[in-house]
This record gives sequence, structure tokens and C-alpha cells, in this order.
Amino acid sequence: METERVLQTSDPRAQYLAHREEILSAIASVLDGGRYILGEEVRTLESSFARYCGTQHGVGVGNGTEALAIALRALGVGAGDEIVTVSHTAVATAVAIELAAAKPVFVDIEPGYYTMDPRLIEPALSKRTRAIVPVHLYGHPADMDAIMAIARRHGLHVVEDCAQAVGASLNGRKVGSWGDVGCFSFYPTKNLGALGDGGMTVTNDAGLAEKMRSLREYGWDDRRDCRVPGLNSRLDEIQAAVLNVKLKYLDEENDLRRRIAGEYTRRLSEASLALPRERPGACHVYHLYVVASERRRDLATFLAGRNMDLGIHYPVPVHRQAAYRDHCAKTRLPHTDQAAESVLSLPIYPELDAGAVRRVTEAIAAWECR
Repeated sequence: METERVLQTSDPRAQYLAHREEILSAIASVLDGGRYILGEEVRTLESSFARYCGTQHGVGVGNGTEALAIALRALGVGAGDEIVTVSHTAVATAVAIELAAAKPVFVDIEPGYYTMDPRLIEPALSKRTRAIVPVHLYGHPADMDAIMAIARRHGLHVVEDCAQAVGASLNGRKVGSWGDVGCFSFYPTKNLGALGDGGMTVTNDAGLAEKMRSLREYGWDDRRDCRVPGLNSRLDEIQAAVLNVKLKYLDEENDLRRRIAGEYTRRLSEASLALPRERPGACHVYHLYVVASERRRDLATFLAGRNMDLGIHYPVPVHRQAAYRDHCAKTRLPHTDQAAESVLSLPIYPELDAGAVRRVTEAIAAWECR
């Protein structure tokens, strides 16, 4: 009897194979052209990706973490500053804040949406607060209308962490276009994934874009005079070429993710799990399809026994990780803690077929009936 293939949360190889010939042709063109860093492919991607996001400028960088750090530094964030963000996120969000020499201040999430609760921002502000970093998690946008209103009221910058939500929108406006800067990751598992690391910042502020271009390359000006301490965070031509191919298909593939999510929701409607919710006016692009259960460990073990190697995003909140535990000793984030103990990510990617969705949901039904 043939063993069923292992189902995983994501499958970047499947996305590569879906566009294999175009990708290989684009890579070959770069190799033959002889320009491998910050060339025409990067410039094309910066322009087309910014336009896709509804912004005027794009700056290609080495990865999503550095995108956040560069954006914060370009806004003048530095030592002694505080940045309000969430703990229910990849630790990269906090790492980026610290790369800008600032301190993350964590607030809780909205139950069901898993994104920053705007009602908790103002109580977290101090005279040292310089910016808010909302995270559009799992492909779902944060409540940007409320967050932007608070930022304007207090004169704060907003840097959006869009690493998991490329193409998502709220009230018809794409994530990344709301704040001062939108920051994206092109890690291979993302909805728009490279074949290695890559990132992008987008903005409508030409001066800010110029600062970020300088910071990504040592702080150089156009004469290669180092004006401020910068980084080496350049997007290479091969990754940009891959992304230029994939960007053409992003909306179509996000639509496929939404259809798969809809099928999961239909088939799991009677299950005991908490299913994903969409904020009114939001377009969720389902980077992850995340369910929640108080019996997560038992469910995960059951599914693993049926060749399903599923992810947990995220099992340990940032404020409870060793590097942050001491200065967060008094931080109380009950909804974040509850999410960390209950969430489970089911397989979702554009190439996932109906049989795999059926297999997952039937296994969950079998678990429910034990």
C-alpha cells in the first residue's frame, strides 16, 4: 500500500514548479547580462511592486527584517525610543525594532483577528514613543483606520509589517499604503516568495525613499560618501527577476488561497475549532489558514499520525521568549497567550488540490468523533 505524501503548511517548491520555465528564463537572462546587484530587475520590481501596493516608491532590501529596521531608522528612530507593536508575531518584528536601537512595547491582540487591538495603544504610550508597528498577520489586515487615527492624534509614525499579507486590503486600500512605510518579506514561503531572502519597503514620501536607499547601502550618497551609518541590505538581481515573474500571478494565486480557505471553512463549519474571521471591509489573502483549539496538542498529534506536518504560528509569544522575558516581566497579554496555546496552521498554498483539503478536513472530523 502506497504511503500518503506528507502534507505541510506550505510548499514553496510547488510555486516554483508552477512557473518553472519563466523563472529559469528570467534567471538565465540575469546571468547572461552580467549585472547581479541593484540592476534593471530590481528597478523594475521596485516600480511595479510599489504601483501594485498603491504607493509611489519601492526600495528593495535584503529581507523583511531589514526592511523594518531601515524604515524605522529612516524615520529617525534611535536609542531610547519606544515602538508599540504586538507580541503575537514572528520574533523578527521585535528584532527589527532593536536593530534600530529602539525598544519594543507590546500590546495585546484582538481575539479572532489576531492583530493589534487599537484600544490598547494609547495606554501603552509614553513620552519616548516614536512609532507604531502593526502586523498584518496570517494575511489579514490590522484595523488601520483606528490605528492611523491614534497615530495622527499623537504625532506618531506608522510602519506596517506586511510580511504575511502582500495583496491584502482594508476598505479597498492595500496594506503597506496606510502608514509612513510598508515593509514586506519575500521569504520563499510567502504569498510572493523569492528563491532565497529578499524584502521591500514602499512609501509615498520621496525623501523617505531616498533615505532608505542610502541606508540599505552603507549610508552612501550618490557620490558614495557615507553620510550616516547604514547597512549592507541589497536585493540581488536573480531574486528580483524571480519576483518579477511571480508578481504577475499574485492576485490570481491569492484568489486561489481564498477559495481554498472558503472550502476549509465550509467543510469545518460544524467542527469544534475556532475558524478564521475577516474584519468588515477586509480582504484576507490567507498566507496561513489558522484554526484554534483548546486541545491543540492532541489534534496536532492526531494529524501528525496521518502524515500532516503542520505549523504553529506562533507557539511562544515574543514577550515570553528568553531574549525579552526580563524586560517584559510585568507585561500581561492574555489574548496573545491564549492564541499561542491554541492556534494551528492548516496546509494552504495555491497549488493545494481539493483532495488534500478533503484529506485534512476528514482527518479533523475523525479526530472530533473519537
